[in-house]
Amino acid sequence: MQIHFTKYQGKGNDFVMIDDRQEIFDTQNVALIAKLCDRRFGVGADGLILLRNDQELDFRMVYFNSDGLQSSFCGNGGRCIAHFAHSLGIFESETNFRAYDGIHKAYYKNGVISLKMNNVEKIRSEDTKAYYLHTGSPHYVQFVEKVADYEIEQNGRRIRNSVAFSPDGTNVNFVEILEKNKNRKAKIEDLEQEMPHIFVRTYERGVEAETLSCGTGVTACAIVCGELGYESPIIVQTLGGKMAVSFGKKEEIFTDIFLIGEVEAVFEGKIEV
Repeated sequence: MQIHFTKYQGKGNDFVMIDDRQEIFDTQNVALIAKLCDRRFGVGADGLILLRNDQELDFRMVYFNSDGLQSSFCGNGGRCIAHFAHSLGIFESETNFRAYDGIHKAYYKNGVISLKMNNVEKIRSEDTKAYYLHTGSPHYVQFVEKVADYEIEQNGRRIRNSVAFSPDGTNVNFVEILEKNKNRKAKIEDLEQEMPHIFVRTYERGVEAETLSCGTGVTACAIVCGELGYESPIIVQTLGGKMAVSFGKKEEIFTDIFLIGEVEAVFEGKIEV
């Protein structure tokens, strides 16, 4: 069988994107999905995403981690599929689509995708440096110093597989507060010129390794900062580049959360499987 795909990346978080509106892709074929995501024997990606029709909305997003298993929501994947849908002519500037965690709205402007995330109602705090919350996927957030030198793989794997988060595990984020920019009011009109407030590195379950960026992880870290008193929007530095997270707050609930940044179609092709 020959599969046509488009390779996308959102700040280094990369995906095999397939237009599957005819629903011919076998979603139960874990080995095939894992092979397509394999960086040596396949296309290579952190995950695979199917774009399918939806009876009520513009389209439906079906997301798989690189281990071949269907997973919870992926923020950068959501931004990438919105860009992909725009390229297919499904919408011009605004769309509503269905994903694992419900309905999402997205806006397209000059290659930048602003993706509306679900409200966050509960943040669990273990101490002043560790938090747990759900932003479409579960995320553990820990503040550290000198995150660029931090041992992400070892510590991330340990927390991801800890008894506290069994049986499904969690994504793990390590965050450094960039003190010199901490109280700086940001503007997102020219995101690439803005100084980041925090630097985030993420160990992703399903990928079982660090990824260059993680959209739901970036969102989780920004929301925790909002809980600690930071103003919206928050500029987040990742290994793959910068993103912004804007939000509002009503009583104890974070609302109107948007994950903002550029995405890119890297190449397209066909692969025999």
